[in-house]
Amino acid sequence: MSMEAGLEAMARAAEAAIAYRRGIATAETTPTASYGEMLAAFNGPVPEQGGEPAAILAELIERATPGIRASTAPRFYGWVIGNSHPTGVAADWLTSAWGQNGGNLLAAPAASAVEAVAAGWLLDLLGLPSEASVGLVTGATIANFVCLAAARSEVLRRVGWDVEADGLFGAPPITVLIGADAHATVFSGLKFLGLGSQRVTTVATDADGRMRPEALAEGLAAATGPAIVIAQSGQINTGASDPFAEIVPLCRQAGAWLHVDGAFGLWAQASPKLRHLTGGVEGADSWATDGHKWLQTPYDCGYAIVRDTAAHKRAMAFSASYLPPAEGGEREPSDFVPELSRRARGFATWAMIRQFGRSGIAEMVERCCAVAARIAERLADQPGIAIMAPVELNQVVIRFGDDDAATRAVIAQVQEDAVLFAGGSSWRGAWVMRISVSSSATTLADADVTAEAIAAAWRKVRG
Repeated sequence: MSMEAGLEAMARAAEAAIAYRRGIATAETTPTASYGEMLAAFNGPVPEQGGEPAAILAELIERATPGIRASTAPRFYGWVIGNSHPTGVAADWLTSAWGQNGGNLLAAPAASAVEAVAAGWLLDLLGLPSEASVGLVTGATIANFVCLAAARSEVLRRVGWDVEADGLFGAPPITVLIGADAHATVFSGLKFLGLGSQRVTTVATDADGRMRPEALAEGLAAATGPAIVIAQSGQINTGASDPFAEIVPLCRQAGAWLHVDGAFGLWAQASPKLRHLTGGVEGADSWATDGHKWLQTPYDCGYAIVRDTAAHKRAMAFSASYLPPAEGGEREPSDFVPELSRRARGFATWAMIRQFGRSGIAEMVERCCAVAARIAERLADQPGIAIMAPVELNQVVIRFGDDDAATRAVIAQVQEDAVLFAGGSSWRGAWVMRISVSSSATTLADADVTAEAIAAAWRKVRG
């Protein structure tokens, strides 16, 4: 293959990507082929011979396009997913073309410098301690894992145990306290770290999923030895955040490490109008959040933020003779993440903060929340439709006919109509439709289209 053939393939890919994004931005409906149809389109034996780059790209585009879920479209609400803003996508294209390994200062000086600057910007935007360290990881799942690794390291260090050197064999047991409505990914982090996804003390929550401070106080009083508390900013169904102003002092008094799973809710900190919802969160010890949600970076971007840089590095850093250490105390990117080889996520993060600026990020978060409130308001008066929780942030949970089967049928109808995409979830023992508004492309006009499409689907189901 010649260099020119490869470059031609890159150009064709860029043209196809731009055409797709231009079309999906104004598409009235976005039907998507099923997994089975896609498997049939791609399945076959291993090719015996290679091919020409341009032909391979053309084949990929033709076969894959029908099964591309329109998650960058304005009315995609299926999960808390940003729309991969074109500026971030362009920066991500350059990241791939530059081919930098973002783990080492010497290997990638520009990537390392941009990551350091972007990390400082993030702390400023989110109102978190300027001395905190930031690891750029794949998403909030691994961000939670990294933060909890730092927590495990530090609470055991305080009682004289070096978990990095000696592991958990014979270590003092750690009490983990977690809200009853925590997200599943936090439990995966506990599983990965040998703390056990089921060996937790569950803290009671209120009707909207917030941790009850009095229940946490009882749990901390009963704990013996090292303790980690896992709180939440942005409950996945209701968007509610734990009462940090009340639970931070409880954790400090008990000597417990407080970690916050703030995958999307932490971005309320970027808005002067919404910051009261997360008041006191800056008093925690660590925070996990996503860039590919409200910062609108392409997928594969999250942030593990730890107040105690030494604990963060102790849990993650490693060395090898062929990896020269950073000189002069400079920030080494691999000290704060589990991987050495990884893409340079700082470029897209820097580009998106540069794209929106402080005011633009605040406006976007506020607009998404206003869209969610508008959808709920438009549907609340419809016969047989119930809004199951107050809209606090960007999440709307909707039930139809007070019946699981009817609700599932409406979700299926909405997906078939393809005016928008929404999924289902279980909330307080009942099946609900969940609307997650987190795209910079979504407007108040989309709220009205969305509400009418959902109401129309309900009328079809009801007959």
